[in-house]
Amino acid sequence: MQFNEPAGQNLFDNATIVGRPTHRTDGPLKVTGTAPYAYERHDVVEGQLYGYPVAAGISHGRITSMDAEAARNAPGVHAVVTTLDIEPLGIWDYNVARLFGGDEIQHYHQAIAVVVADSFEEARAAASLIEVEYAPGDPADYDLDAAFERFEGTGEPSTMVGNVEGALENAAAVVDEMYHTPSESHQMMEPFASIVDWSDGEDMTVWTSNQMIEWNRQALATNFGIDPDRIRVESPYIGGGFGGKLWLRCDAVLAAIGSREVGRPVRLAMPRPMMMNNATHRSATVQRIRLAAGEDGKLTGIWHDAASHSLPGGRGENATAQTPYFYGAESLRVQHHIVEMPLPEASDMRAPGEASGLMALEVAMDELAEALDMDPVQLRIVNDTQVNPSNPDQAFSERHFVECLERGAEAFGWADRNTTPGGMREGQWLIGHGMAGAYRGAPTLPSGATVRLSGGRLIVETDMTDIGTGSYTIIGQTAAECLGLPLDAVEVRLGNSAYPVSSGSGGQFGAASSTAGVYAACVGLRQQIAGQLGVEDPEFREGRVVSGDTDVALADLEGELEATDTMQWGDFKQDYVLATFGAHFVEVGVHVGTGEIRVRRMVAAADAGRILNPITARSQVIGGMTMAVGAALSEEMALDTGRGMFANHDLAGYEVAVHADIPEQEVIFLDTLDGISTPLKAKGVGELGICGVAAAVANAVYNATGVRVREYPVTLDKLLGGLPEV
Repeated sequence: MQFNEPAGQNLFDNATIVGRPTHRTDGPLKVTGTAPYAYERHDVVEGQLYGYPVAAGISHGRITSMDAEAARNAPGVHAVVTTLDIEPLGIWDYNVARLFGGDEIQHYHQAIAVVVADSFEEARAAASLIEVEYAPGDPADYDLDAAFERFEGTGEPSTMVGNVEGALENAAAVVDEMYHTPSESHQMMEPFASIVDWSDGEDMTVWTSNQMIEWNRQALATNFGIDPDRIRVESPYIGGGFGGKLWLRCDAVLAAIGSREVGRPVRLAMPRPMMMNNATHRSATVQRIRLAAGEDGKLTGIWHDAASHSLPGGRGENATAQTPYFYGAESLRVQHHIVEMPLPEASDMRAPGEASGLMALEVAMDELAEALDMDPVQLRIVNDTQVNPSNPDQAFSERHFVECLERGAEAFGWADRNTTPGGMREGQWLIGHGMAGAYRGAPTLPSGATVRLSGGRLIVETDMTDIGTGSYTIIGQTAAECLGLPLDAVEVRLGNSAYPVSSGSGGQFGAASSTAGVYAACVGLRQQIAGQLGVEDPEFREGRVVSGDTDVALADLEGELEATDTMQWGDFKQDYVLATFGAHFVEVGVHVGTGEIRVRRMVAAADAGRILNPITARSQVIGGMTMAVGAALSEEMALDTGRGMFANHDLAGYEVAVHADIPEQEVIFLDTLDGISTPLKAKGVGELGICGVAAAVANAVYNATGVRVREYPVTLDKLLGGLPEV
């Protein structure tokens, strides 16, 4: 099906299932521990052995020798395969570092061997016996600030509109500050894990934890130089991904190599210490933001330069991603510099680009509001725009940012906020209030599905994944709505490469794309049913097909009916900017003696098209808000510049926020309708929840203390010197 024009009035505008609060259909499996996660697929194939990885101990250079004899002779060991034993594997489009093979080391903890044994403990013990000699590369420069200074002002800006220099010279108020965000790690609860059966060296079956089934299959095919049709991938349940599981990682590759070597299936999970250095992460950024505004607060110029690090050929973290679109400035200059460093792969993490960029831009806006003696909410309102500031001929499909600001401010009680930094106190706690705007794009990708109807029950099959986002539920709701069935008459099957290729989960495109693909397949099935009954445009309601004098139960239709289709997106969408918007409000308490920061309450207002399921959507937004609190206050990958590695490699040294850290979270959905986006008029929301929140926290801390911190995380050591004397 082609989506070639904006959606008009359709069945979803009178929906009885889509858009209704619905508890997750997979919830009982999750809470009873019966959802089959990758490493726990004990029953899928017999004779499983355990694999354990060996990781490089240098950041870059060459391996000169590996002695694995002791490991091969260790108890329970079936095989040891080292990186020197095979030729370098291929590299798929979205991987930068080679996942295995050859003597080159590109980053610390790159996989260099796999041990296969009868038990996990035996494999791990044997792995520790492998002796490796290296020829390290030349000392590397890990100074991102110095690199930013070298690159700033060089090259061609990605966006250049008007005369920013002139705007800065003639402005009533100017902000010109440097901001820093650290490298961050996904650290999802479930590590990277796979079971691979490549026993015959021919057909490969992979039970894995991956967000993108087809990308994973194609990447495996590229790595091993085999036909993708010889590979089957299953990933029905995923214990968190956040972008880290978009790409193929070494768990599946090493399990495949081990399985081929021993002729039996092999399971392998990436140890938590490798999560920091072998898996992908969000790159640190250095950002300089210059804002110019008139006395009325209207922005006359935005100049945003940023730098992030990457391996050669990588994309880094483009912290300028939102800047060309968010505020209606008269002039813009935007540029992102990629600095090559021999560090683990920097790649997508929840809201890549915008999450880091808004950590800086929304603090700069707070500083501009202070310079103008203006309400930060009002400053953002006067700079709203309904067209792309970089291309005024291009409109937003839907943009309700101002409404988010107003609704959020009212719910939070913004009018009664502390207006004097350091001026509100409750006992030993300084109280502060902060806010920030949120922006995240709303892309869609082609997405397919098969639907089969028999005996009044509908089966939906698509390789879409559920990473804790509620895909099973919203896809079931979509199919039930289209066929007029109760939700419990729909069975949703996900995460299998035997099913039609979907968008997969990531980039805030999953929900909008996959439900549109299911809609396309359901339209085909509706047409088949109409043809069988000899009617035109029948209604599907309460499990029946109704048209004129025809009134037939779906359960009474003859045989099994099946339809497969893929939603494709028309070129007309390129005439618009599709995005989601939000406003975040935060109250914090900062202890006057210790500088300890506690988030007391949070409010978010979100504009993300039709909300397909308010329960699952709220879970996504509050999860993003919590993740952003971690980014604001605690998360930082500590770089050891001598060794070129991230030193805090567990959940004790890398502290993430949890919901228990935040007593109160409120989410307001505008529930707008974006007919340019999809037939369901929906957009993603899961990444919008993290955008801007860290800045709102930082702004609230400033409001509480009068101490402005521009280098994340905002930790107590950065506050103590500026707190009032006890």
